Amino acid sequence: MIDDAIRALREGQFILLYDFDEREGETDFAIRSDAVTPAHVARMRREGGGLICTAIHPDAARAMGLPFATDLLSLYPGLARLQGEAPYDRKNKSSFSLWVNHRDTYTGITDRDRALTINAIASHVKRSLNGGGADFFADFRSPGHVAILRAADTLLSRRRGQTELSISLATMAGVPPAVTICEMLDDTTGYALDKESARAYARRNGLVFVEGGEVLEAWEAYGKA
Repeated sequence: MIDDAIRALREGQFILLYDFDEREGETDFAIRSDAVTPAHVARMRREGGGLICTAIHPDAARAMGLPFATDLLSLYPGLARLQGEAPYDRKNKSSFSLWVNHRDTYTGITDRDRALTINAIASHVKRSLNGGGADFFADFRSPGHVAILRAADTLLSRRRGQTELSISLATMAGVPPAVTICEMLDDTTGYALDKESARAYARRNGLVFVEGGEVLEAWEAYGKA
């Protein structure tokens, strides 16, 4: 199944990515960011319903000058009080960085605007990891409507969230490590969609469903190869 997930990601298709029972216990839509279209954004907001975010590799975040949001909070004594541990991940800081719109967008929230912003983030990630040559802050404004997630520096050896899982998959797929993700929510219960319902959705729609444990096992083998 992990090979199918890597292939689908490489081909610009959606996969469904579940983290771990003992963590968030959530399934996300995931797709390489340079392949995102307005139709993909529409599907994530309609059939996922969670927050549409773009995860990026930590090396790209450093090269682009993108901080963790928690680091920005610490600069202001009053805002520092907002920092706190997530109940599902008490050891690590949140992966949130900045919220941005591309400067060529209008409101930034439409499917077309968000696709443009996501594609541009992916372009900057690719360039930043291939010698740079682009000014991220010249092309974007903040606050905006696309949340950037900065993966932990050592990826899955330090943090095992959707951010690190998706970027590890992108790395193994050999595609630019920028992946757009969106949680699947349950309209009936008001909670996250449970794993078996997400798996059933994947079967009905011909999508690959992959679990965090499978990604972790493949990543460990990838590191030893």
